[in-house]
Amino acid sequence: KPLLFLAGSKDGSIQEVNVSPCPTQPCQLHKGTSYSINVTFSSKIESQGSQAKVYGEMLHVDIPFPIPEPDGCKSGIQCPIQKGHSYSYLNKLPVKSEYPSIKLIVKWVLVDDQDQMLFCWKIPVQITS
Repeated sequence: KPLLFLAGSKDGSIQEVNVSPCPTQPCQLHKGTSYSINVTFSSKIESQGSQAKVYGEMLHVDIPFPIPEPDGCKSGIQCPIQKGHSYSYLNKLPVKSEYPSIKLIVKWVLVDDQDQMLFCWKIPVQITS
């Protein structure tokens, strides 16, 4: 199983993260391919909405990584988010053909209405043609 860095936060806790297909680590992300993301987390707060922010982390710099649907409420989460409930967040990570072939860390954050983290996780990847 690939190594994941999971960051708990005061507003939520992660139960499981799946990136597929990614049999080994770092994840080999092939250009022109889309990868499935599935995160199971429980919320410690109530929130009307949720927004995903995805970054490529290189040399301690966060480069925004565009995803087609940043709205968590359109990504498997039933909103409003309720305290103590578990949710399955589902999304896609498209790897564009114009991305450079490099090693980096993908950082995926979901924030609530107050811009506080519901979850944050990171995974090492290798972008490849």
